[in-house]
Amino acid sequence: MLVFDLDDTLYLERDFAFSGYNWLNGWVHEKTGAEGFGQQCQAAYNAGERRRIFNVACAQTGLDATDAFIQDLITKYRSHPPSISLCKDAERFLTNADQPMGLITDGPEKMQRNKIAALDLDRFIAHIRPTGAWPDGYGKPHPRAYEEMELIAKKPRKMVYVADNPAKDFITPNARGWRTVQILRPGAVHDPIPPSSKHAAYATVTSLGQLTEVLSDL
Repeated sequence: MLVFDLDDTLYLERDFAFSGYNWLNGWVHEKTGAEGFGQQCQAAYNAGERRRIFNVACAQTGLDATDAFIQDLITKYRSHPPSISLCKDAERFLTNADQPMGLITDGPEKMQRNKIAALDLDRFIAHIRPTGAWPDGYGKPHPRAYEEMELIAKKPRKMVYVADNPAKDFITPNARGWRTVQILRPGAVHDPIPPSSKHAAYATVTSLGQLTEVLSDL
């Protein structure tokens, strides 16, 4: 059974970020009258900022970055209706796939389900598991989602996980006897270098167009 990650695997996570900043631009203007909030968020992102983007954008637009306002921004960002699309190679692969597929993705459930809906992934993938539906602590690398996919697939069927983030994506499926594939996309958010050999995928690709050949060798 072939199982995918979502962010920076099937689409670019930065596209979700920019979609959110654009949406917040209108919300902030309506709420405060401030201009250019979304552009300042994107500028901060492009400059390498990740953890305090909204604080930086507030400072640049003359807004008071109170804890309550920052939390409002985070909530609106996570719940906005995203304008995102599948990477072209991902769309081609999913469209032509003739095998059962699954999806395991971390993050707040509503945010991830909004992404899944925007990408229309239900067309392609029957078994979708956003770990945010469970209590804290069950996200990757916790084995729960992988165990669920194994039950669906009725092991000993070969299990393969395709994802991008070696810090958490591959260590558990590796230990469970899965085969793992890391996709390296330009512009991806996470460090592509595995922190240890146990975290490393069995194979790497730069496009899902390479996946069929790689799978035949695993």
